[in-house]
Amino acid sequence: MLKTLFCLAFLSSCFLLQAKVIDGTSIGAIFDQTSRPGKEAKVAIEIAIQDFNIKTNQTSVLYLQNSRNKPGQAAIAAKQLIDEHKVKAILGGHTWEEASAIAEVISDCNHDFPVFLSLAGTAPPQVPHQWPYFVQAVPTESTQMKAVAAVLQSLGMRKVTLIYETLPLASSSASVISHLSQAFRQTGSELIHILPLASGSSFLDEELDVLKRQQRKVFVIHTSMELGIRLFQTAKKMEMTGDGYLWIATNGITDLFHSINSTMLTSLKGMVGVKSYFPENTPEFQDFRKKFRHKFRSDYPEEEKDEPGIFAVQGYNAVELLQKNSPENLGQWRSIPATTVEIVNVIGKGYHSVYWTEGSGFSETIEEDINGATTYTHSIDNVGQALWPGQPWYANSRRRNLAESSENRIRVGVPGRSLFNQFVKVDVNTGDITGFVVSVFEEVMRNMNQSFDYIPFYGSYDQLIQQIPNKNFDAIAGDVTILSDRHEFVDFTQPYTESGLEMIVPVRSRLSNQAWLFLKPFTPTMWWLIAGITLYNGFIIWLIEKNHVKDLRGSVINQVGVILWLSFSTLFTLRGDKLHSNLSRMAAVVWLFVALIITQSYTASLASMLTAQRLEPTISSVEMLRNMNATVGYCNGSFVDRYLTGVLGFPNVKTNSYNSTHQYAEALNSGEIAAIFLEVPATKVFLAQYCRSFIRTGETFKVGGFGFAFPKEYDRLSEANEALMNVAESGRLKELEEVHIISEKCIDEDSAPNEEDSLSASSFWVLFVLTVGVSTVALVIYIIVRIKEVKKSDEENKGFLELISAFMKDLKRKMKRSSSIVVNVESGRHASHGDRSTQDDIDDLQETDDDIYYEVRI
Repeated sequence: MLKTLFCLAFLSSCFLLQAKVIDGTSIGAIFDQTSRPGKEAKVAIEIAIQDFNIKTNQTSVLYLQNSRNKPGQAAIAAKQLIDEHKVKAILGGHTWEEASAIAEVISDCNHDFPVFLSLAGTAPPQVPHQWPYFVQAVPTESTQMKAVAAVLQSLGMRKVTLIYETLPLASSSASVISHLSQAFRQTGSELIHILPLASGSSFLDEELDVLKRQQRKVFVIHTSMELGIRLFQTAKKMEMTGDGYLWIATNGITDLFHSINSTMLTSLKGMVGVKSYFPENTPEFQDFRKKFRHKFRSDYPEEEKDEPGIFAVQGYNAVELLQKNSPENLGQWRSIPATTVEIVNVIGKGYHSVYWTEGSGFSETIEEDINGATTYTHSIDNVGQALWPGQPWYANSRRRNLAESSENRIRVGVPGRSLFNQFVKVDVNTGDITGFVVSVFEEVMRNMNQSFDYIPFYGSYDQLIQQIPNKNFDAIAGDVTILSDRHEFVDFTQPYTESGLEMIVPVRSRLSNQAWLFLKPFTPTMWWLIAGITLYNGFIIWLIEKNHVKDLRGSVINQVGVILWLSFSTLFTLRGDKLHSNLSRMAAVVWLFVALIITQSYTASLASMLTAQRLEPTISSVEMLRNMNATVGYCNGSFVDRYLTGVLGFPNVKTNSYNSTHQYAEALNSGEIAAIFLEVPATKVFLAQYCRSFIRTGETFKVGGFGFAFPKEYDRLSEANEALMNVAESGRLKELEEVHIISEKCIDEDSAPNEEDSLSASSFWVLFVLTVGVSTVALVIYIIVRIKEVKKSDEENKGFLELISAFMKDLKRKMKRSSSIVVNVESGRHASHGDRSTQDDIDDLQETDDDIYYEVRI
């Protein structure tokens, strides 16, 4: 019989019922039957009622209600069970939200109160006094939190971050925090940070990034399975798991391990958890397991796993609790408290377990599961091989790394007002410190396995350096340049950025004078396409009009010239009065419409290119700037002012200091300063943002570059340099530079037009299709009309192919005749003896032309 988990507290005996609760009466059960806990409890309770009826020959009736994970629905179900079915007991409520809703409904009853056995692991301490009919049928979270504290104490961890899932009611969250805080007070651990997360939170990476920057290493997560998996997978992507980190999950996640597939479980590899324990080797459980699996597969065939878990055991035991107790002694109901918790470590597709028992310690086995005594120990190292098989070093190594990170922390000074926020940004509201330099420093410290705390400093960079010999800081992480005079006070790592000082000036425009600029508005493909369509339309008009206009006739060379003339003349005029056919007019008017749009687009594009700015620096060299005696800009608190006078030889340099890219841009555009001097990393940031308005010019002056500062004769300086080399050689340094510096968006990229933007055919394809289509339609109509004429003149040609052949021969004949006739007519005007046959041909042609002219115009 399963009775290990029964845990009762509280309860006064201020009311009486007439008989045992379960004997021959109605029992209600309210669960979220869409969830795994609800499904397991439903099946287990049905089995328990069936076993009881068989054993006692009773007829107890079970009424099941589905809460659908909604407290309001649970309350409605409870009222229905009380009013309609007159139940004497209600089981259910896996969450405190549902349990409290059911209890409130029971308290409003006007007749006998049914006993309520809550299966929620959370209950506020005032519950026994508020609801005397309320029975806590499962262990509270207190034992789980004590097990978490014991694990952390054994590993030497004292600073812990709690991540929990927020719920509509705050009681469950407050209970977890209370239990964990009480357990930590007994073991010496400290809850230094609490992070609440909403169930559907989509900002897990941002929340974890804050914890990562704060050097949080030990996490206790009290969430649902869904949110827990998302959280842990996000932590893996952010490299917040593995050696140096410890993630401990509570039973909200681990109690469902038996119900998820191996792929999902593998995604939690490396997670440690505390899991509700129940004996699985007893004959009673094996008998129950067999019944459960058969019924569960029958009721829920969609579920992949059919093994019973803690929720099934708790449901079965709750029914047994009703069997053994009478409502007259409600306040004295007691069960053996659950003092044993299973400690699990996810490895591959499964997990390994050891146990923790309150008052005894850790063990590899439990006395109830084996024959013989159990050996207990207060150190988890002694059971490490069972929890981490094949990795006997794991527990000690992790404890050492985490202990060092929580104890030997160094104080790191960062500039509160950095040259650029891209390097170091201090958020005064949240205390967050971010930027390229910060990210590089954190990578170095991670390689050195060194923990630290950031401390902002709001002074000049020289004053910041002085804080190390003054014992205020142990290191400095900022956009600090390595200089010889600073080496007197601190030691620097090797530079992790390009070294150099560069001059940036505004750009000015000049007109372009390219010989072939007139071709730039269109791409070569566009030019060829225009020429091809133009010739095509000219040919169509010539073919239709040549029989009506004598000027379109003549020799082959003459007709080719006429076609070219027709093709390009229609680009500029319609010539409607010169055209005799509606078909040619139709083709011409559409092509003229298209040509108008193309010519206007060409004109606009060429005008834009002629007026486009060509950029060149306003000041080409430092010598030119020195002779101008102009004002120069530099970064606030930097060494540039000393460098200008001491190295570059500016006699009476006038300088203005600034602290942001926006201030630099405004000063340069307004003429307040003529140039600015920035180090190479700052130059990249500035020109990435203002890519069109400013340009670097002149030579690059060598300076030390950025480096991290440590005390003189720092014993781990070589280790820091080695770690910095590892960061650079692994490609991580380049990735951070791309994220923080190179990825800056150019905010003035639309200020100047793109000189290379030529119009392509894709901008006019609809117009081209229109004019080619119309001209083709005109050609087809013309051919059909001519074929009809040929058919009338030659009745013997009946077939379609014969008509086409006759049409082509007729067309060829007429083209030859038109050429020869023009020549003969011109000769006959100067000779007295005209050829009779030639005159007859001219008359025939005139007659034919009149017929065709009449047919085409209709």
